[in-house]
Amino acid sequence: MSTGGFDIFAEQVVPILRKRGLFRHDYAGKTLRDHYGLDRPASVFSDSIQAIA
Repeated sequence: MSTGGFDIFAEQVVPILRKRGLFRHDYAGKTLRDHYGLDRPASVFSDSIQAIA
């Protein structure tokens, strides 16, 4: 099964880009939201839970 050249890109091009500082080694957070520094939105259920309590 062909991967459309992804394997070659990942194995050969990405290391070159990393050496040049054009491709990151690690991400800032564990989630995409963390990576972009976005706040977690409020739960739509939090008001309902507080109203019951």
